[in-house]
Amino acid sequence: MECRNIHLCSRAHLTLKVSKNVKILTEKCTKQDQCPKPAFYVFFWVKINIMMMLLGAMVATLMDKWGLAKTKRRKDDPRLADFAPLGNSFDATYTDHIYRQSTDVVNRPISGVPGAIVRLKDRYSDDHGWTQKYTGSETEVINLGSYNYLGFSHRSGVCAEAAAQYIDKFGINCGGSRQEQGNHLVHKSVDRTIAEYLRVEDAIVFPMGFATNSMNIPSLVDEGSLILSDRLNHASLVTGCRLSGANTLVFKHSDAKDCEKKLRDALCDVSPKTGKKYNKVLIIIEGIYSMEGTIVDLPSFIAIKKKYNCYLFLDEAHSIGAVGPTGRGVAEYWGCNPKDIDIMMGTLTKSFASAGGYMGGSKKVIDHIRRHSAGTVYGVTMSPPLIAQVETAVTVTFIIGIDNLKSCSRLCAEKTERISAVKKPFNFSRTLDISGRNFVNVAFWFTEMMIVRCEFSRRMLKHNIGIVAVGYPATPLLEARVRFCLSADHTREHLDYILEALEQVGEETNTFYGTKITDE
Repeated sequence: MECRNIHLCSRAHLTLKVSKNVKILTEKCTKQDQCPKPAFYVFFWVKINIMMMLLGAMVATLMDKWGLAKTKRRKDDPRLADFAPLGNSFDATYTDHIYRQSTDVVNRPISGVPGAIVRLKDRYSDDHGWTQKYTGSETEVINLGSYNYLGFSHRSGVCAEAAAQYIDKFGINCGGSRQEQGNHLVHKSVDRTIAEYLRVEDAIVFPMGFATNSMNIPSLVDEGSLILSDRLNHASLVTGCRLSGANTLVFKHSDAKDCEKKLRDALCDVSPKTGKKYNKVLIIIEGIYSMEGTIVDLPSFIAIKKKYNCYLFLDEAHSIGAVGPTGRGVAEYWGCNPKDIDIMMGTLTKSFASAGGYMGGSKKVIDHIRRHSAGTVYGVTMSPPLIAQVETAVTVTFIIGIDNLKSCSRLCAEKTERISAVKKPFNFSRTLDISGRNFVNVAFWFTEMMIVRCEFSRRMLKHNIGIVAVGYPATPLLEARVRFCLSADHTREHLDYILEALEQVGEETNTFYGTKITDE
C-alpha cells in the first residue's frame, strides 16, 4: 500500500505582521464574545447562492421523478411501495442534490492513530458524489479534525499500558448495568477520581457522552418543571429536554439577561402542561460551544441561579481538561466555586481520549441520578480499559503532576497563543472571519457559503491539512464554516505551517471578509 508522507517546510521563524492597533486578548472576557460578522452584501450573495442551489435541487428532484434525469437513488424496489418515506421531501432533496456534492469533504476515513498527524484513506468519485472509490493509497495530513485536546490519543505510553493491564485483569465487558451486576469496582474507582478532579462530593460515569445528557436530564426534571436552554445547546441537551416533558424556553446564546427575563416572565405564570406553579427550574448551558468557539459567562448564570433559587446544569464536553489553570474547566477559569453548579457534566472523549461521559455534583444529586436515570437502569457500563485510560490521564496530568508532562493550561496556552494569530488582521484592509477565544481549543473560519466551505476544505487538503467542514443541518443554511480542533500534540512548526496555508487558501477562496478586531 502506497503512503505519501507529508513534508513540512521549517517555519520556526515565521512571524505574522499584525496591526499595532490590534490588541491581543489574553485576559478573561467580561462580556459575550461575538463572532465578527461579514459585510451586509456577503449575506446578500449567500442568500442568493442558497436560493439558486435549492431551486436547482428541486428542479433535479422533479426531473428524477418524471424520468427525465437518472440518479442512483433506489426507487424501483417494489418492497418499498407500501412504506412511508423515512424523511421529509426537503431533507431528501437537500441530501440528493446539495449535500451529495460535498461527500468528498465529510466522513473521511482515517487509518491509524488520530494524533497530530493522521493518515487518510485516499478516495475519489466518478459519479458526482453518489459513491466514493478507494485508490488503495494513503496520505498523511496534519490533523485538525479530531478531538484530542491533551494529546492522549496514542497507542503507546502510560495510558495505553494501563488499558492493556485492565484488559488482562478485568476483561473488556462488565456484562450489565450499574443497578445490576455491571457495577464493578473499577467504576467506583473512576467515580471517585472524577469527583476529586472536579472538586465535588460525588460523580458517576456513563459509557456514552450523548446519552449522559439525553438519558439523565429526564431524571432531573418532569412535566411540572421549567427548563431554560441556550439557543445553541448541543443536540444531546435538546434531546434530553424533549424527553423530560418539561416546559422548555430557549434564550439567546449565552445571554444571561435574556435568560433572566424569560425566567421572570415564566415564574409569573403557571406551567402550560400541568396548570400549576413550576416545581423546579433548571438552567442548561455549555462551557465552550463547540460550533461557535465561544465561552459561557458563568458568573452571570450563577448569579441568576442564586437569585431565583434555580438549578444550574453545566455541560463541559469541550472545556473540561482544556480550560483553567489546571484544566478543570470554565468553573476554574472564572474562579467560581464548583458547589455553585448543581450538575457538572462532561465527556471523557475530547481531552482524555477515552469514551463516555460523567455527571458530578453533590452526593444527594448524584445518588438521585443513580436511582432514577435510565442510563443506570438500562445501559451497560463503561468498559474497563476505557476507565483505565481516563483514570491514568487524569491522575498523571493533574493529580500526580509528573515533571515531564505539562499541565493542560500551559500546553493549550502555548498552542492556542500561536493559532490565535489567525483571528487578527494580516493587514489593515483584509481580515478573517474567525470565531473562538485565544485560549479556546476549537476555532472556526466562517465561509458562509456551503460551496466555499467545500472548496476551502479541498484546498486545505492539498496542503496536507485535514479540517472539518460544517454545514446544514449542523449549522443554519446561511452559516457554513470550517472547524479547527487544536491539540497539545501540535508543534509550533505545525501551527506556523497551518497559518501560512490558511492565509493562502483564504486568499484563493476570497473569504477575508471579517470585521477588524481592535481596541475598545
